[in-house]
Amino acid sequence: MASGLGAIILVLIIVKQDVDKSSPEVDLLQGDLVRIQAQHERVKKSLHQITAASIDELSQITSIQAQIATLKATIATKGDRVAGQQGAVLSIQKALTKTPIAHADDVVNSAGGGEENYIMGLKLEGRKIVLLVDRSASMTDEKLIDIIRRKNSSDDNKKKGPKWQRSKRIVHWLLARVPKSSQVAVVVFNRKAMTLAGGWLRGRDSGSIQRLFKELDKVIPTGATNLQVGLQKVRSLQPTNLYLITDGLPTAGQSSYASLNPFSACGGLLGSSSTISGVCRIKLFQQSLIESAPARGVKVNVILLPIEGDPQAAPQYWRWSSATGGLLISPAQSWP
Repeated sequence: MASGLGAIILVLIIVKQDVDKSSPEVDLLQGDLVRIQAQHERVKKSLHQITAASIDELSQITSIQAQIATLKATIATKGDRVAGQQGAVLSIQKALTKTPIAHADDVVNSAGGGEENYIMGLKLEGRKIVLLVDRSASMTDEKLIDIIRRKNSSDDNKKKGPKWQRSKRIVHWLLARVPKSSQVAVVVFNRKAMTLAGGWLRGRDSGSIQRLFKELDKVIPTGATNLQVGLQKVRSLQPTNLYLITDGLPTAGQSSYASLNPFSACGGLLGSSSTISGVCRIKLFQQSLIESAPARGVKVNVILLPIEGDPQAAPQYWRWSSATGGLLISPAQSWP
């Protein structure tokens, strides 16, 4: 027993001496612990960063989803509008295909539309409409030298005059816009006046209007401008509206003017002179209106074409048309 007890005491002494000494394994474990703790901190930091990034991305995703929903709603709304517009276009196309290009009662094939139906407020209106067309020699050209040359040329060349061709286009333009319920007559004048196509025509009588155009094509612009004979013919028709197509003041009058004091010096009126002064033309115009203007209440519209050397024509015709409630227009070269 003494031997066993001694051995135990020896063991305890040895163990007690090694207590303060750390083993290599403990050192390794402590090193691992430090590394693990450092790694843990790094993971926690990374996790925090990832969480923050995830929250930011989630916010962006939510915003994008909201934008997508808005765009879808907008697309749906616009799609409905497009569908409605396509339906309207189809309806218009169907209506156009069903609309005949020409009817039996169409008077004139006119490509003009929209605002071309009106020019500076000019509108074809009235129950009984008269177109009074100046067919004197000056209605062939704008410049006096060209008028004189054409005056001494053949009848065919007179009819080809650019201003006369334009005058006929204006007649076409006007007749294409006569109301269906109206009557219309065309009077041409120089020293004499005549009514084309027999007088009053229904506004949409295609056959009669075409016959009128054929007669107008035969008219030769020549001679002096006697506005009074044109107005006398108009007055006999008793219109409600008058549209005058001319280029200046009259150059000829009635023989009875010889006894009137204002015309004592105007030899051109009586054929004793080949020219007439501007002053005499104004007097002649005013006297023609006094004696032969249409009855009160007739609206007068004047389409004044250009000519060289007649500056008083515009103010004189403007006073007349304005007094009747009508218009004076001096259209651009491109019209109609």
